[in-house]
Amino acid sequence: MSLASKVTLASATVFALGTIGYVHYKQHSDREELHQGVLNDIERRQMRKTENLYILQKQSDLAKELRKAEDTSSREAT
Repeated sequence: MSLASKVTLASATVFALGTIGYVHYKQHSDREELHQGVLNDIERRQMRKTENLYILQKQSDLAKELRKAEDTSSREAT
């Protein structure tokens, strides 16, 4: 085997192994990004749920105060 053919074989092998290694690395990286996106969505959903519960409680408290105010004003009117 000549030196040129050995160099060509070695460079082709290195190139092929480098390509395979890069593809595996990229797949792993993409999977991690997708997983992080799912975690961010879950966190965002949890925050929205907490905020909605807070708003619901606040509205409930305001409704109670309004009923109480209406009740006292109707007593005063009679």
